[in-house]
Amino acid sequence: MTTTPSPLPVSPPAHRWRAPAAAGTTVVLWASAFVSIRSAGEAYSPGALALGRLLAGTLVLGAILIVRREGLPRRGAWPGIITSGVLWFGLYMVALNWGEQEVDAGTAAMLVNIGPILIALLGARMLGEGLPRRLLLGMGVSFAGAVVVGLAMSGHGGSSVLGVALCLLAAVAYAAGVVSQKPALAHGSSLQINTFGCLIGAVACLPFTGVLVSEAADAPLSATLNMVYLGVFPTALAFTTWGYALARTTAGKMGATTYAVPALVVGMAWVLLDEVPTPLGIVGGVLCLAGVAVSRSRQQTGPTRGNPARPVEGSRHDEEHQAERT
Repeated sequence: MTTTPSPLPVSPPAHRWRAPAAAGTTVVLWASAFVSIRSAGEAYSPGALALGRLLAGTLVLGAILIVRREGLPRRGAWPGIITSGVLWFGLYMVALNWGEQEVDAGTAAMLVNIGPILIALLGARMLGEGLPRRLLLGMGVSFAGAVVVGLAMSGHGGSSVLGVALCLLAAVAYAAGVVSQKPALAHGSSLQINTFGCLIGAVACLPFTGVLVSEAADAPLSATLNMVYLGVFPTALAFTTWGYALARTTAGKMGATTYAVPALVVGMAWVLLDEVPTPLGIVGGVLCLAGVAVSRSRQQTGPTRGNPARPVEGSRHDEEHQAERT
């Protein structure tokens, strides 16, 4: 069943930098999460790490929501909140944490990066977003870059069938969560949608409470601080900026933007962990960024069937710009 998309908000010219800045903030923080997960994952099991991260994120988001007095989102937002909360905030984080313990980092990176492709396909099928040629071309280039980065990172560990299955499950949960969250953003702010999504994810992970308490008692302070960092920045802040940008573009384009993450991880591992990137890793990172640039570039075509309101294509886009110039 295809969901009829709501018209995307049109920002005044002076505010058009906000959505790209929000998307960029998300990508940088999600890239930093891979570095923090390495530290926290040495002391915390997958479920406990996910629960601790979500509890920290919920506390921060809840406090901001109360200060801003935004209250509850409208009724139409709740199906998307619940679905994304269970799949993206809950299942994805547990499956990814667990999968990265069963396979080497390169294999995990390649498998999880199937997610943006699934987002584009689901967005076209469920949200009527269409599949512009530039988006497909850019995603193809970026995925090739992600594979190259993965190959550059491989060779220092083993891969199990369970680990591969968990990484694939994480990719599917991520894609389904994004596509579920997109319609919800028409009925509430990004802060509202992500606060309650994070809360639902935390509730779904409550069976890991006992494990979290016992592991926290023995974990080094650095691991616990990294878990809190994951909750405050890559979760609370990054998911909110993600929602802000997602409400102003298509799910497919936002998914393609996350292909910048592998390139940033290569650079962050070099700066923060003294892991000098290989020439193959650098080539892969450049391909990832080039693909993102292609997928985010504008395409002068007619409106896509089922989504005539997209501001990046078609005559309505031209009319809006003409109105803004006059």
